[in-house]
Amino acid sequence: MKQVIHGGDIYAWGERELLDFSASLNPLGMPEEVARAAVEGVSAADRYPDPQCRALRRAIAGAEGVSPEMVFCGNGAAELLDRLALALRPHRAMVLAPTFGEYERSLRANGCKVISHYLKPEREFDVTEDLLRVLRPGLDLLVLCNPNNPTGRTIPAPLLAELCRRCQAQDTTLVVDESFLSLTDAEYQTDLRPLLAECPRLVLLRSLTKSHAMPGLRLGYLLCGDPALLERVVQAGQPWGVSVPAQCAGVAAMHRPDWPRLGREMVQPQRRRLTEELRKLGFRVWDSRANYLLFYSARWTDLQEQLLQRDVLIRDCADFAGLGTGYYRIAVRTEAENTRLLQTLKEVCKEGRA
Repeated sequence: MKQVIHGGDIYAWGERELLDFSASLNPLGMPEEVARAAVEGVSAADRYPDPQCRALRRAIAGAEGVSPEMVFCGNGAAELLDRLALALRPHRAMVLAPTFGEYERSLRANGCKVISHYLKPEREFDVTEDLLRVLRPGLDLLVLCNPNNPTGRTIPAPLLAELCRRCQAQDTTLVVDESFLSLTDAEYQTDLRPLLAECPRLVLLRSLTKSHAMPGLRLGYLLCGDPALLERVVQAGQPWGVSVPAQCAGVAAMHRPDWPRLGREMVQPQRRRLTEELRKLGFRVWDSRANYLLFYSARWTDLQEQLLQRDVLIRDCADFAGLGTGYYRIAVRTEAENTRLLQTLKEVCKEGRA
């Protein structure tokens, strides 16, 4: 079986106890009340889940300030992408490069031609007005990631708003994956929810996997103002995509809207620290606004393997379109965990110079 490369695959390395920097989650972990709700949900798992996720959608709608009819819940952002690809059946789509690889995989699996818009390292991998210039009528779908994965760079609010309106005018569906937005520095958080009514072709993806550190439960949701598109999404997959424990945990997570903010407060000083120390070690590091960092070294082409020998796992980004050998991504974790990562990196670099 061909390995699908993503962060968080600690199982590929046997029974070893790894410190996992390859998965970018809220460093606070899962809130206790969310974990309790999931455990309590197991006692009700002898029944089918609510196929419409009614209680969960109401809780999300209340937290997001939208109507429950604008919310659809799924088994994580990746499953929602598959549903959207099936529901939209686009012929031509555009994605960024580099960005999360599941966009292209989902689209190509459904027979879509995918065009890559390459971001430039010398321009900080930023999305610029160049994207507006290449948008053309006849494009069925544009997928953006904000902040982008793996770069941690955000799209300016005025540009995002103009992209929304341009896509609406030329009948292009715009999907904006905001899985990491709640863990992004507050000053760079762009709120597109007011545009949902104005731009029914706009779809926003959110992930509780990241914001409340619950990847094993698998839970994400989308927001959209087009009832017809939402109905197509409903019909594009099985009716029980969100388990009872996940629905219970999701409701509890909506009662901890402060959790991402608390995570950000931990991330910001630690991200600065990691950035400074990595640069001292000779790595090129891109300034991130999220809870992860992209860095590069032409010398260290086997850094993941070197760290694995010391039971630390990072994300090798060689498989990202637009990157290649020597690019790596790390999550920003707790102070103690980040200290261990830096100590391990220093050991590897010292041995490499010997």
